[in-house]
Amino acid sequence: PGNSDRKSLFFSFQPVPLASSVVSSSSTPLFLYEHQEADLCWRTVTRGHLPGRASLLLTDSHTHSSTADAQPTDAEREVWDQVDVVLKDAKGILDELQAYKGAGQEIREAIQNPSDEALQEQAWAAVVPLVGRLKKFYEFSQRLEAALHSLLGALTSESYDDPTQHLEREQALAKQFAEILHFTLRFDELKAEGENEVNNELANRISLFYADATPMLKTLSDGTTKFVSENKNLPIENTTDCLSTMATVCKVMLETPEYRSRFTSEETVSFCLRVMVGVIILYDYVHPVGAFAKSSKIDMKGCIKVLRDQPPNSVEGLLNALRYTTKHLNDESTNKTIKSMLQ
Repeated sequence: PGNSDRKSLFFSFQPVPLASSVVSSSSTPLFLYEHQEADLCWRTVTRGHLPGRASLLLTDSHTHSSTADAQPTDAEREVWDQVDVVLKDAKGILDELQAYKGAGQEIREAIQNPSDEALQEQAWAAVVPLVGRLKKFYEFSQRLEAALHSLLGALTSESYDDPTQHLEREQALAKQFAEILHFTLRFDELKAEGENEVNNELANRISLFYADATPMLKTLSDGTTKFVSENKNLPIENTTDCLSTMATVCKVMLETPEYRSRFTSEETVSFCLRVMVGVIILYDYVHPVGAFAKSSKIDMKGCIKVLRDQPPNSVEGLLNALRYTTKHLNDESTNKTIKSMLQ
């Protein structure tokens, strides 16, 4: 591109320099440490009877103690292997986003000194890799959507009578689904923390994906809706019941002292909170009347209360996700109490 193209790029682009506070000080990767206990989260509540339609059996967590226990069965193996490749790359995507330094200083200097060719070249050299990174994020979102389709296809198939049996007998796939939701909410949280530094005009030109406030969540919501529309022979309840069951599992784990006390890491709590919010949003998109209706199989008041019971600064992003990225919250049929709880 010519010099004029570069200047227009500088004037419209501001990358995302993440605050140093969001860069993990721990040397333990996010996709390893917290998931050791998250496996316990899923396996502790994956049998017997929970309230409502989510009839899962509460088992002794000591029988299943680590991520290594959630190994795929032969029937799960093909899908699990496909998704596992994506999840391994997901860790690297989060690492890149956390380490995103931006090129704000170079861009400002180039804008302030438009006739200085050396500064223009420096800014251009700084910007090009960042644009490439945005492209990488977008391409990964497409892989994530494909992984989601594979998991939904397995977890909502008619090989079992109800979603509870899927989650009980296909725990390795259920856990991968949870990990995708965790990654999605975490990615969008990190992006939002740098949102004031983003000029969405250029982001929109580069990719409508990154211009969205919650790009990964939008990808999953659209992907789930697409899955349902492309599988009209599959009862929609197969999908919505799977999502509502997962929401109930997370809610019970988080609100019941007996189970909550088994978590030794706050990262595990964050994991379960993100999964809960993620499945609520997906449910709200694919269910005809959404997650906030009286007939919803998700206890929205209970889920919001669980969020409200957390330290405020730790869940504001998740509350905002419910406020601004759901489809039916502002419907007239939504209970006023639920609306007020999210104000």
